[in-house]
Amino acid sequence: MGSHRSVSRRGFLTAVAGTAVTAAAAGTATAQASFDGWMSDVGNYSEVADSTGQDEVTITVGAEANGGNFGFGPAAVQVDPGTTVVWEWNGEGGQHNVVAEEGGDFESELTAEAGFTFEHTFEEATVAKYFCQPHRGLGMKGVVVVGDMPDSGGGDGGGGGGGGSSSAPAIPDSAKSLAVALTSALVSVLALAYFFIRYGGDYGEEFESA
Repeated sequence: MGSHRSVSRRGFLTAVAGTAVTAAAAGTATAQASFDGWMSDVGNYSEVADSTGQDEVTITVGAEANGGNFGFGPAAVQVDPGTTVVWEWNGEGGQHNVVAEEGGDFESELTAEAGFTFEHTFEEATVAKYFCQPHRGLGMKGVVVVGDMPDSGGGDGGGGGGGGSSSAPAIPDSAKSLAVALTSALVSVLALAYFFIRYGGDYGEEFESA
């Protein structure tokens, strides 16, 4: 008779463990750098592409994103100091340009010519945020991380600064997401544990008598 209650307890513990793991995984999945919200409205941004170890990296201008050909591809890339980034126009989406917002000092001309290229060599560690002037409002923005990834979602690169990434104290967006997920999981586990301890015996007796 007692075996019924034992199986129920094991099933309960398995379910609780599954809930905690699922919630933790969800929190980790949302822990993606937003660079102080700069990339929050960029339709083709999912992760920072690792292009370290390369002397030259090419980014497509006019990549499919944001409801048309209004994106940079990849939208975010990590490179080593001394790397030359080449932006190459594919001729789609009308006229585009590349303009530094912060973390660098560069600006290309405005053109729709396929095959047109603009390049900039990043000599020092920084987080360079840039955009296309005509389509900035659509989310045509990008980031070049030069050196190590910043410790926070931002990284104040200034005018091309060096080593700014090490001064950031926390990861606001990802930490909040993970904390919310773990807190929700803990509350669920405690609620289920209380219910099982408080009423589990009664249900077990009803099950056994049946």
